Amino acid sequence: MVKRAFFTIPLCLLLIGVIVASFVLMGMKPETGKVSQAQRLAEHTKPAVVRIIDYAIVGWQFNNPNDPEVDAILAQLNYQSVVGGSGSGAIISSDGYIVTNAHVVESTQLEDTDIANVAFEQLVGIMADYFQVDYNTAYDYMLTYTQYTGIQRVLKVILPGGDILDGEVKSYGAPVNEGKDVAVLKIEGKNLPTLKLGNSDNIQNQDNIWVSGYPAAADSELLSPDSSLVSSMNAGQISATDKKTEQGSPVIQINAAATHGNSGGPVINEAGEIIGLLTFRGDTVNGQEVQGFNFSVPVNTVKEFVNQAGAKNTGSDTDRLYKEGLELYWGGYYKNALDKFEAVQRIYPNHSEIKKFIANSEERTGDSKTLWSDYKTIFYIVDGVAGLFIIILLVFTFAFKPKKQAAAVAAAPAPASTPPPTPQSTIPDLNNDGKIDVQDIILALQEQQKKQEKKNDE
Repeated sequence: MVKRAFFTIPLCLLLIGVIVASFVLMGMKPETGKVSQAQRLAEHTKPAVVRIIDYAIVGWQFNNPNDPEVDAILAQLNYQSVVGGSGSGAIISSDGYIVTNAHVVESTQLEDTDIANVAFEQLVGIMADYFQVDYNTAYDYMLTYTQYTGIQRVLKVILPGGDILDGEVKSYGAPVNEGKDVAVLKIEGKNLPTLKLGNSDNIQNQDNIWVSGYPAAADSELLSPDSSLVSSMNAGQISATDKKTEQGSPVIQINAAATHGNSGGPVINEAGEIIGLLTFRGDTVNGQEVQGFNFSVPVNTVKEFVNQAGAKNTGSDTDRLYKEGLELYWGGYYKNALDKFEAVQRIYPNHSEIKKFIANSEERTGDSKTLWSDYKTIFYIVDGVAGLFIIILLVFTFAFKPKKQAAAVAAAPAPASTPPPTPQSTIPDLNNDGKIDVQDIILALQEQQKKQEKKNDE
């Protein structure tokens, strides 16, 4: 056993080392320490942040044929006024539910007469500026000769990938100056990128946050048309958690920069969760907006309207595959990342970021690291074989002992026993005649002594 152990025990230890090494390799995760938290959040968030366009088109009829100048201006406007604006929102379910502000979609929620009044005031302002008359004079004149002929409501959601879809309001709170500034929209879609709703009860002053959306200040004629599809993200902190509107609705004060167009955009925490929706900015000073004093609706208020709409905050396979691909990409596993990104493209072709990452991954496949966890099946087979060998070696070492020689001899069949031959006496029969002959005895003893000496010499 000792001789065997010198060979088998080191071999068992080697096989155990192979098994341990395989589990270590399988458990290795991509190292992404060089990627900042802000960069990670930005890439995770962008695909689910949308631009919302909400407006109403009001048609006009001018009834003074004696005023061709006003009629000419109306003709340039195609006898129409457009009332509305744009904002931001976030997709919260893979089937297309979106959260935003109520005031972002207010234009299509107003009554016809309210829309017409807003559009008429806008038209009066145009005429007053053009003819250089005071507003009231222009108002009275246009009220006499103008009437609206129809109203067309338009609510569009522009996805980061460029798709423009019809939106439908499923639940609606109230604009910012009336109460809870929340609306939930629905678009048609599947496998859409999403963001998770967090818990605003857990926030604290000075928590790091990021505001994502489509600020109008970031739009410029100098930028390409595609740039309007790219959301912006600004960092900041929570400044106050206990403030309320005049109507008693809670709001969160933040210091991240934001402006027109950001309304309805998500406020993201360090975990990548929505903790609020940007709703309004602080008062102006000398007619100028002061940055760093913005407010958001807490996400727990948003959840009330999500429930009213019958929506579920569910993620998608698109989210999972995209995030897995990003971690692999940032870790240098470009071949494996490419597989994930291509899987995203198959189930959601219009993903805003996927073409970029596919192209970058293809360019870097030559520098790709090996992801050992992809070889789990092979490792399991090797570990199984190694484990079997360990068992065999241990049994060989300790279970089978060599048989003793005595046992082997004892086990051999014994030969048939025969009685030993009867020894013959070297002393002659002294009693042949019944008499003792001393001379014969002496001769016999001498003869026996010679034989003994001869035997000793041999």
